[in-house]
Amino acid sequence: MVNVPRIRFKHFSDAWEQHKLGDMLDRYEDPVETPHDGYERIGIRSHAKGVFHSYVEPGKELDTAKMHRVAADKFILNITFAWEHAVAITEEEDAGTLVSHRFPQFSFHKDLKSHFFKFLMLDRKFREYLELCSPGGAGRNRVLNINDMLKYKINVPSVEEQTKIGEYFDNLDNLITLHQRKSDETKTLKKYMLQKMFPQNGERVPEIRFAGFTGDWEQRKFSDFTWNAGKRNSQNLDLDPYAVTNDRGFIRQNEAHDEFGYMKDVDRKAYNIVMPNSFAYNPARINVGSIGYYEGTENVIVSSLYEVFQTADYVDDRFLWHWFKSDIFPKWIERLQEGSVRLYFYYDKLCECKMLMPSLPEQRKIAVTLDEIDNIITLHQCKCDELKSVKKYMLGNMFPENKG
Repeated sequence: MVNVPRIRFKHFSDAWEQHKLGDMLDRYEDPVETPHDGYERIGIRSHAKGVFHSYVEPGKELDTAKMHRVAADKFILNITFAWEHAVAITEEEDAGTLVSHRFPQFSFHKDLKSHFFKFLMLDRKFREYLELCSPGGAGRNRVLNINDMLKYKINVPSVEEQTKIGEYFDNLDNLITLHQRKSDETKTLKKYMLQKMFPQNGERVPEIRFAGFTGDWEQRKFSDFTWNAGKRNSQNLDLDPYAVTNDRGFIRQNEAHDEFGYMKDVDRKAYNIVMPNSFAYNPARINVGSIGYYEGTENVIVSSLYEVFQTADYVDDRFLWHWFKSDIFPKWIERLQEGSVRLYFYYDKLCECKMLMPSLPEQRKIAVTLDEIDNIITLHQCKCDELKSVKKYMLGNMFPENKG
């Protein structure tokens, strides 16, 4: 059957009907007749953030001669940036907001549910159509032709099926938001614990400490407990090439670069060998967190630009890893990095750093706790990414292909 989606809820079988957008929407206007003084809300459109609000300072005159009030449950768009998909469905919290006349609103006919259209307007063809209907240069030189936009054709099922689809994607969005919020909250907790579980501001003990551990932490210099473990791959061993990224640490180089990346024809003898349980970092990007810890079981190679080092037995590497991610280490980098146009933080500078260190059992206890927090962050972020993938797939399969 034509004009039906590939994935559909049970008990729905009728073909979707095609309508021009202009047949399903009505222009809505609530102009503000007179200027207002005082604390007024102004709705502003952003294709990335939806509708959000800024505020006029109390007592400041606001010229509302060309402004309109926003109502809830309307299709609103920014005619200047519609080509960037600056569109949204207004919510109850947006009602009463004042917007420029360049933000037209549209009411929905009874046969088109707003929560269904909210996801229908994510269609790639609709975004492309908005761009085609916005001739001109860039930014404010591109203005949407509303009459052309309203000629766009959409596929619409029954109101009952629209409601089911809208509820399904709303639930998906709620789950995505939930896991993203949990991830963000746990990241905030991690930041707090990093501040409280390492001594700060000249103190010799942390503010939060496990029971059974007493006494001051000892100050140690990196030159005392690390050594340069990088050695050239002079024998041209066929080892897997790795890279160090800001967000994921050690990853295979073919995950960081495409299959035609620079390892294809490179002389591997110039690369550094990294043994298991080694740290490596890019001295030109360590200031943005480009450091990794290799936990594999076989030797690998990294760019000769990287610094590679290992630690003494009385240092727990996971404890040290979390110290690197605290707000203490960046201060050392800022203090010791050198260069003119570009700043570098080579291993000899790392050796000048100092840190306070407890006994090995206390290090391990701290590391395990912070690792557990990291695992919770990863769990929620993975679930969030998984749900986003599900949403993308379902958006591509729960709507018939739109000819526009």
